[in-house]
Amino acid sequence: MKSFGGRVLFLDRSDINTDEIIPAKYLTEISKEALKPHMLEDVKIGGFDPQSEQVWDARVIVTRSNFGCGSSREHAPWVFEVNEIHVVIASSFARIFRQNMFNCGMLAIELPEETIEKLFSFNDGTAEIAVDLPNDAITISSGKGKGTITYHLADFDKALVEAGGWVEFADAKY
Repeated sequence: MKSFGGRVLFLDRSDINTDEIIPAKYLTEISKEALKPHMLEDVKIGGFDPQSEQVWDARVIVTRSNFGCGSSREHAPWVFEVNEIHVVIASSFARIFRQNMFNCGMLAIELPEETIEKLFSFNDGTAEIAVDLPNDAITISSGKGKGTITYHLADFDKALVEAGGWVEFADAKY
């Protein structure tokens, strides 16, 4: 099973699309590894540097609404997977992006906007999130304190994550 948790990258913007997550010009690459250096390179947020240590150390993304909108492509979750980011937390996701995350055995956790705002209040450059998958809970900690939040996943989505993704789930069941 993948590891879930670690350093948090806060992306303070709604409507981050799949072309910003992994630009279309890289979709001809034949391996996930070839996508790795191009993660988030077209995201436009004031002060955001896609080549910063903060980006490359991240294992969890916390962001706003409609994350993963735009073109429906598996490359967007793949670029996170190859960079060991297995958790994205947002107030909402584009439907196909969200399902592609679960199909790859990764977590797309939807939380109410006020809860996302609470997570952003921990942003001091040191925030980390630990995921308690069996108990549907996340714990965030930073120099600003510590808090625990529960979330809900559909049973099937959780089963996909626990199996490691759709292929592994199907191999075990069929």
